[in-house]
Amino acid sequence: MKTGFVYSEAYTDFDYGPEHPLRIDRLKRTHDLCRAYGLFDLPDVITVEATAAVEEEILGFHTASYVNALKRASRGRLSGYYTHGLGPGDNPMFDGLWEWSLLHTGASLQCADMVTQGGLSIGFNIAGGLHHASSYHAAGFCYVNDPVITIRRLLERVDRVLYLDIDAHHGDGVQWAFYEDPRVLTVSFHQDGRTLFPGTGRVTEMGRGEGKGFSVNVPMLPGADDEVFWAGFQAVVPALVEAFDPAVIVSQLGVDTFRDDPLAALEFTTNGFCRVVRFLRDEARSWVALGGGGYDMDNVARAWTLAWAEMNRVDLPETLPVSLPRPVRGSGERGDRLRDLPHRSPRHEICARYMSEIVTFLTRNVIPMVGR
Repeated sequence: MKTGFVYSEAYTDFDYGPEHPLRIDRLKRTHDLCRAYGLFDLPDVITVEATAAVEEEILGFHTASYVNALKRASRGRLSGYYTHGLGPGDNPMFDGLWEWSLLHTGASLQCADMVTQGGLSIGFNIAGGLHHASSYHAAGFCYVNDPVITIRRLLERVDRVLYLDIDAHHGDGVQWAFYEDPRVLTVSFHQDGRTLFPGTGRVTEMGRGEGKGFSVNVPMLPGADDEVFWAGFQAVVPALVEAFDPAVIVSQLGVDTFRDDPLAALEFTTNGFCRVVRFLRDEARSWVALGGGGYDMDNVARAWTLAWAEMNRVDLPETLPVSLPRPVRGSGERGDRLRDLPHRSPRHEICARYMSEIVTFLTRNVIPMVGR
């Protein structure tokens, strides 16, 4: 089983701004930690330099007027306070915005090529997973929706793709892009939209037309922990995978679900996160793994390093390496543990009851439609 990790030092040429919560430097921290553990030296690992997508590939989903706005914003030539969602706040205009979008999207497309034409079972792009952008509008720190563009590429070669999103924020841009398409089953676990951006992802958002039943949402109350999450995951995802039988799974592995992330209110740890990674490793015929949210940089580095180790069936030592350019803060009293200790939320019982209600609804009303 060969796996591919796509990365470029050029990622760090771009910056949303000093006050913005999305720090692109988290990608370098992850890469450095993987390298310190020797995870790029494994015999079946291929490391690939990220190459930029071309404009034609972006225009396969995004509108020409929006692409033009992105290019103008990238050169500092876009006037006005807001247009196409660009402006102060979540989606700032910065030098190289267009080039950054091309690069992280190109890396995701490379992963798609690896698993469909390159003989690899897994391709991982930690810079990908920017799932909120619509065809004509930036949203939620996302300018170009690389998961959508990647799934469109995959559909040129395979008949069915399952998109699994475990970011704290609902994968709205991907859901709406394929809301009427039965070739794509979108599954999103996220904090309830009544309490978090983007406000969508209700359990009743099930798809439309031929795509009805192929949009699955599992909203979770603030305070949901690993046990609640995993109970819902086990009740929903294996049945969907069996019924849909996807040729490729595309996953968005956001880690803003972790208990100390500054932008969300879920209480996951590396324990629940890694269980999902192991499931995908064992069950996916082919797997395109993308990054996503995560606004505590040390959490991101530890979680995505653990994910890459799990993808390659490597059991890492518990102590963090000391040979890092910048130390990564771990868990535990001394902050030197790679993995988090198990955690049970004070709101566990309330969250568990809500999850049970969601699972009951899906089991009765949505999952049977997938296997029809």
